[in-house]
Order: sequence, then C-alpha cells, then structure tokens
Amino acid sequence: MVRAHDTAAGGREGGGTGGGPSRPGPRPGLSVDLIVDAAIAVADAEGMAALSMRAVGERLGRTAMALYTYVPGKAELVDLMYDRAQAELPPGYGAAGGWRAAVTAWAHDTWAFYLRHPWMLAVSQARPVLGPGEYRALEALLDALSGAGLHGGGRAARGGDAVERGAGRGADGVEAREAARATGASEDEWWHARSDALEGVAPDFAERFPRVAELSAAGAFDDAAFEGGDFVLYQERAAREAFTGGLRLVLDGIEAAAARPAL
Repeated sequence: MVRAHDTAAGGREGGGTGGGPSRPGPRPGLSVDLIVDAAIAVADAEGMAALSMRAVGERLGRTAMALYTYVPGKAELVDLMYDRAQAELPPGYGAAGGWRAAVTAWAHDTWAFYLRHPWMLAVSQARPVLGPGEYRALEALLDALSGAGLHGGGRAARGGDAVERGAGRGADGVEAREAARATGASEDEWWHARSDALEGVAPDFAERFPRVAELSAAGAFDDAAFEGGDFVLYQERAAREAFTGGLRLVLDGIEAAAARPAL
C-alpha cells in the first residue's frame, strides 16, 4: 500500500511526474481519482476477474499504457480501489441505543456494502491495505464496540469482521452469481448435474454419510424456494439466516466476555 499511498498523493489530475523535458506530463483529463472510480465500476459490473488496466482504460476511452502514468500497476490499483470503496461506510455510530445497536447497525451497513461491491471479498486480507479508508472503517467498529466494556476489543473487532465477511460471501447470492458468471452454468444447471452425479457415484449415500442423511430427512435442507428450483433465492435466504444468526452469536459472545473479570 506504500506505493499506492504515493500514487494517490502524487498522481492526481494536474500533478506532473516530476521528470524533465524528456518525460511528458500526464495527459489532461485523467487522474488517479478518475481511474480508481472507473476501476470500481468495472469490478462492480463484471467482477474482479474482468478487472485489468486495459478494461479500465477502455472505460475511460484511453489505452492501458496511458494509465501507468498515474498508477504503477494493477496491484496498486486494487489497493486504491479497496481503500476508496471503504470510504462509503459511515464514519461512526451513535451510542444512544447502546453498543449492541451500534454494532448491529455497523454489521447491516457492511452487509449492504458487500452487496454493492462483491469484489471486495476477493481482496486478500493476508497483507491488508492499511489505507485511511480501512482505518476509518475499523475506527467506526471499535467505537461501536467501546461501550461493551470488553478488554482486548481488537479481537472482538476481528471476530465481528470475520462473521461479516463470511456471511457476506453468500449475501444475496453474491457467490452464486459470481460462480455462474465465471463458469457459464446457472445454479439450477450446476445443482441438478451434481445431484444426478451423486446418485450415480454414491447410491449408498445414507449409509456412508448418516449424519448428513439424518439432517436431510429432518428437513434441514428443505426450503420452498429450493424445492421450486430457484437455487439463487435459496442461497440468498440461507445467507441472510447465517448472517443474522452469526451476528447474534458474536454479540452474545462479546457480552459474555465483557461480563467476565479481566485476567
């Protein structure tokens, strides 16, 4: 993110490259902000797999090479996109309704955020971006958690974020739609093909996987939308249930941890 920070600071419209006469300045009409906005639009519409310097350049009516004056490469561009998008999230939540209400509001805002920008879930967190937008979002969550009286709130923040990202991956069929776009096979086609294949390769399914079969017999996987063949709708409903249930568990866990004496 260091190079991305430098890019954001020094590559905006009107900012030169700092070179002499042998290095022409940026072509008027482009800026880091415009490039990042266009890249976010490409990723929102077509997914992270479709993101490239060429695709962003085409959206702006420029060549890919024209973008390199402003952004060193795709990796730095993704860093800037990630941090810019997070600036959409609210900067904080009031304490009037208590910490649970604040964290719940944060969670629902973040859920909606991932629905707008599903590509955000594809950005690796192994080495976080650590930009101002990311810190701003973290500050809002930590502030919401501050009223819980929990020691080591950073662990609670990571737990809450993990639940949000985990549930967000299936939120409103995000992953299902991304998979359909990547493979060219609809959810209906994929599930029917797998079901037919499973019957062929595992006719003794109930004997081999008794726990799964028991859940199935008890109706754990039954759903009107699923039975009607609308698998995306089924996944949307399951994701929402996972989100609300997981959030409740996290909040209950934070409350229980806060009630325990500090070591």
